[in-house]
Amino acid sequence: MKPFFVKLVPPRPDFAETMTADERAVMVGHQAYWRGPLAQGWVVAYGPVTHPEGGFGIGLWTLPDDADAPALGAQDPA
Repeated sequence: MKPFFVKLVPPRPDFAETMTADERAVMVGHQAYWRGPLAQGWVVAYGPVTHPEGGFGIGLWTLPDDADAPALGAQDPA
């Protein structure tokens, strides 16, 4: 198993507070997508982080040795 820490940087610092309806729909898809890897036991934790300079997301993954981490991230609708 390979551990990963992933930082997801939003398009603007106040994204969580100012996202449009279209952006919110993408984020709903983003959350739904990560439920799959979570159910497989590949995701230890994920979620938003509040920070004074702008929020961001994190993911803590433990992937099988043959898993392709960039491919997993590339399938995320966000």
